[in-house]
Amino acid sequence: MTADITNGKAATGEPGIEILLVGMNGDLRGKQIPLDAQKKIWEGEVRLPSSTQSLDIWGNDNDDITALSLTIGDPDGKCIADMRSLAPMPWVAPEGSMQVLATMHEFDGSPSFMDPRAILAAVLRRYEMRGLTPVVATELEFYVMEQDWRDTGRPSPPKSLTYRGEPNGFQLYDMSAVDALGAYLQTVRAYAKAQNLPLEATSAEFGPGQFEINLLHRPDALAAADDCIYLKRIAEQAARKHGLKSTCMAKPYSEHAGSGLHVHASVIDGQGRNILDAGGGEPKRLKSVCAGMLNTMREAQLIFAPFANSYRRFQPGSFAPIDLTWGSGHRGTAIRIPDKNGPAARIEHRVAGADANPYLLLAAILGGMLLGLDADLDPGEETTPSHVPKNSARLTHDFLSAVENFRASSFIADIFGERYQKLYGDTKYKEAITYLRTVSDFDYRTYLPRV
Repeated sequence: MTADITNGKAATGEPGIEILLVGMNGDLRGKQIPLDAQKKIWEGEVRLPSSTQSLDIWGNDNDDITALSLTIGDPDGKCIADMRSLAPMPWVAPEGSMQVLATMHEFDGSPSFMDPRAILAAVLRRYEMRGLTPVVATELEFYVMEQDWRDTGRPSPPKSLTYRGEPNGFQLYDMSAVDALGAYLQTVRAYAKAQNLPLEATSAEFGPGQFEINLLHRPDALAAADDCIYLKRIAEQAARKHGLKSTCMAKPYSEHAGSGLHVHASVIDGQGRNILDAGGGEPKRLKSVCAGMLNTMREAQLIFAPFANSYRRFQPGSFAPIDLTWGSGHRGTAIRIPDKNGPAARIEHRVAGADANPYLLLAAILGGMLLGLDADLDPGEETTPSHVPKNSARLTHDFLSAVENFRASSFIADIFGERYQKLYGDTKYKEAITYLRTVSDFDYRTYLPRV
């Protein structure tokens, strides 16, 4: 099986190119190719086992439940590089090393059903057939922490943000927190500039060492997902340079805020008009799009929250939404409308955690939006600062329930394909069962002395 190449620098010597595949968990796997052999990349001659993209969170191929590895001889697939994603790796010595994202293909030329980039591309073709183009931007939250987590067994905030080991308090929009980690954030921006990522605002979030970086919108959702996956890697590589650790784990601390991955999206037609503009277009269309996403949100929650830890983020009273609501000017809703009139009219999807795979995330969101574009749907009562609807449907707090909702969904089968629905669902079912069977330190501390 292939090695994970994201945990370390390229060997010193001649620069090379890393050709990268995205796994179901948003992990990057691939090969390092010398520059003088890069012709193999551009001619589609780089091969990896197709099962590389079926690996679970532990890196197991799960052949016993998927029958996609040794059962069928673990066949190769072709890694077809996307030249648009070619970018330098400024953290790697020697200078001149590059990285490029690829999509796994079968030898008949068809994209692999397991490839997250191919899944998103298929959804985008549905928009293209309608003469429409999604415009997408992501906002990524993540934590930066001390690098000794492997030794201590738990994360701890950067020392520059603590007093005697304890956080100084909430740091939301606190510029002193930005200043305290200024060297790290400058490195992130420098790496992003080298890779031509469209970074916009950077801000401190609630938790100690938690930051949010906004990426500018793109009229190419695949490129927007590429930006997000590259930003995650940049955050980690910059942290290593400064003796720190970054994580997109949804809830790394029990007592501090979780990290989200918010998505802003609008849709333009062939004349460049924003069809979600409630003032200049059809007022019902924006509501219908909201309804399409809300109606499919429970079925797609496993995409928005792909791990057991993800569900610790959905807590009453937090900014992570638990109710299937929509509205303007209310950050507790699952779907927020930052602007409903003019070219900037758009939705903000606020459910996903930072741990979500950006390609699968955008496929689920855009798939739900399509339902609202193809039919006239009602999202129900609007949430406002002065009115919160009662008895709204809710997301689940349970990993296994989310798995079961995903596996039973006709919407998921349509957007992701029945084969990927089964692969992803079966793999996550095994993960959920393993989690439920694992007795934790909480069990021992709470129940062993008392029961």
